[in-house]
Amino acid sequence: MGKLGMINQKILEGQASILKALGQPTRLQILDLLKEGERCVCEIFPAIHQEQANVSKHLSILKQAGILDSRKDGLRILYRIKTPEILNLLTGVSKLLKAQANEQHRLMTRL
Repeated sequence: MGKLGMINQKILEGQASILKALGQPTRLQILDLLKEGERCVCEIFPAIHQEQANVSKHLSILKQAGILDSRKDGLRILYRIKTPEILNLLTGVSKLLKAQANEQHRLMTRL
């Protein structure tokens, strides 16, 4: 495999890693909450009705994938979306789902 092929393979692996991290409803709930701004884990777990340990695990996965960033504020750890482009991806997926639902509805009304 040439240098360009290796670079393309790394890009594909990075894309797969990000999509894998997004492929879980709790993580999508976390991102939906964080799109409004930085939050402490102490605010996140009650807002999405999950146990703190479970939320911390999901935050770690999102951070490892490069989707989230964190900073310490005293004893609290605050999380935020690292790059807002991830929200564009989620908006695109929502548009795709709406288009599929509309198409399904259109097909059903023809019957």
